[in-house]
Amino acid sequence: MYECLKAISEFFEFGYIYTYKGIDILVELQKGIRKEWWSNMASKPGILSDWPWKSMGNFKYALVVPGAIYSTYSFIMCKDENERNWFMFLVLPFLVFRLIHYQLWISYSRYRTAKGNNRILDKSIDFDQVDRERSWDDQIILNGILFYGAGIVLKDQFNMPFFKADGTLIILLLHWGPAEFLYYWLHRALHHHYLYARYHSHHHSSIVTEPNTSFVHPMAEVLAYYGLLLIPTLLSVYIGKANIVGVFTYVTVIDFLNNMGHCNFEFIPQWFYTIFPPLKYIVYTPSFHSLHHTQFRTNYTLFCPLYDYVYGTVDKSTDSVYENALKREAESPDVVHLSHLTTPDSIYHLPLGFPSLSSKPQVSKWYLLFMWPVTVWSLLLTWVLGHAFISERNAFKKLKLQAWVVPKYNMQYSSKWERETISKLIGQAIRDADKKGAKWLSLGLLNQHEVFSRNVELYMKRNPQLKIKVVDGSSLAAAIVLNSIPKETTQVLLRGRVSKDVYVLVQALCQKGIKVLTVQEDEYKKLLKFDNKLQSNLFLSERYDTKVWLVGDGLTDKEQFKAPKGTIFIPFSIFPPKKVRKDCYYHTTPAMVAPASVENLHSCEDWLPRRAMSASRVAGIIHASEGFDVNECGGTIFSVDKVWEASLENGFRPLPIST
Repeated sequence: MYECLKAISEFFEFGYIYTYKGIDILVELQKGIRKEWWSNMASKPGILSDWPWKSMGNFKYALVVPGAIYSTYSFIMCKDENERNWFMFLVLPFLVFRLIHYQLWISYSRYRTAKGNNRILDKSIDFDQVDRERSWDDQIILNGILFYGAGIVLKDQFNMPFFKADGTLIILLLHWGPAEFLYYWLHRALHHHYLYARYHSHHHSSIVTEPNTSFVHPMAEVLAYYGLLLIPTLLSVYIGKANIVGVFTYVTVIDFLNNMGHCNFEFIPQWFYTIFPPLKYIVYTPSFHSLHHTQFRTNYTLFCPLYDYVYGTVDKSTDSVYENALKREAESPDVVHLSHLTTPDSIYHLPLGFPSLSSKPQVSKWYLLFMWPVTVWSLLLTWVLGHAFISERNAFKKLKLQAWVVPKYNMQYSSKWERETISKLIGQAIRDADKKGAKWLSLGLLNQHEVFSRNVELYMKRNPQLKIKVVDGSSLAAAIVLNSIPKETTQVLLRGRVSKDVYVLVQALCQKGIKVLTVQEDEYKKLLKFDNKLQSNLFLSERYDTKVWLVGDGLTDKEQFKAPKGTIFIPFSIFPPKKVRKDCYYHTTPAMVAPASVENLHSCEDWLPRRAMSASRVAGIIHASEGFDVNECGGTIFSVDKVWEASLENGFRPLPIST
């Protein structure tokens, strides 16, 4: 305790404080030795830390509706063309533009950092960070409230002309002058331990930043920033130079530079500063601000590094970090997981989509109906897009993992006319992964369907020069289902389309002495055709009173209602069955919980819960980790026991049956 108090007393000399998972950490730099104390001071949010509309969820957007209605009504009802307030009328479209601008940055940043070229930091993002940064759009709502409020209170002053070149220039110059100077000192004050622990530590909880990190601050802090950023706008109003283009351009420039500084990839070329060297002191780079999030006590500037150079707070490694990021090439994955789009709105649930949706199991959202123009556009794009694209990067031990997406939907996979095209896309993805140095590729969702899996098997035989191995995860899927059955079970009912993993599953159950009942004669005959020895424990039944059901594609609602109360439905299918019984238990599709050693996992895989991975995805990782140098696709299946034991040894765990 004495050492901790001593370090705090010497804070201004050589230390700083940051927050990790809600706990203040004091870091002392003394004689080149880094020492850390976990303080017993919990972070106490200051006054106005929470946004007043926090409990409203997405309904918070309704707060700008009164202003939008008032401005639109006033605009339409105004008979004098010269008196119409175009500024007020355009506020709502501008707010929508800001949301789109931010989302484009978020999507592109995740795409670029997943590829790896010019990436600045390699550290992971987790679900806690995504949840914490869900409030990134609160400042846009505040922006709308302030604009509408100012337009109503200062009606004459904010009824401004559309464009004034000198007014636009004045606004930008006022920002790079007094606004930047005042922000620099405000930012330094926020790093004082008193204000840092109560306010600014919330922003610095994100070591690796994303564009949505840029405006994730407590409300009081955002109000302080807006107070500074309003200086150029209000002064331009005061001197009569304010104009719509100038104000909206100013906010857009702030958004652009703010997102750029938090995107975690470097893209500003060196020639940009070679042509005009003073730009180094006028506009920062993404790596410049990234250093502020890792070093904390350097690079305080908002966008203009001049003040850091003047006051000696530029980080010594600024130039080297910038140059190294520019030289960095795209990452070569060890394992690629090849999935595809499912429903039309699944595009928003990808890691490249909306973080608030991708971080939760995929379910339909009513408000996505308003996104229909984008949805239709993405549907049309899938018909012409010629290759799979990267959507996520992860790491497991020393393995580099990537998730790729085939730009096709379920409805296209079910179309006979699309099968040849999709098979070509899968083959192209295998070739591309092989060229990038990947040693294993796992087939996700319908890519592992019998039709496409057989095509992959033929493709691999026709291309023996390929070094990559393809895994559809059939053996692990069978192992997961097998080990999800309660131990006391003596019989199960099997219902659904029969596939190769079902053959293996039924074979393993019969060997254990567990009776397998089927109610469909065609399923019964297919299983016997696979192995006549199954006859001793495989039965064709007309009864549905078994309390453990192994279900796949083809299960009907009517059949589910025949199950007794308390029945456990364990799917072996690719997609989960429809849940029609509230008095029964439904397990997930074959999947496992990833260990903590799987890094950068911040998005849910389709309908699976957080940190859960599908059997095929886990299988690809396990084959790579254990060095299983075999293809598992088409008619080939790997050892069920071997892959299950290897999964457990690598820290993966089965998902519990939800009650």
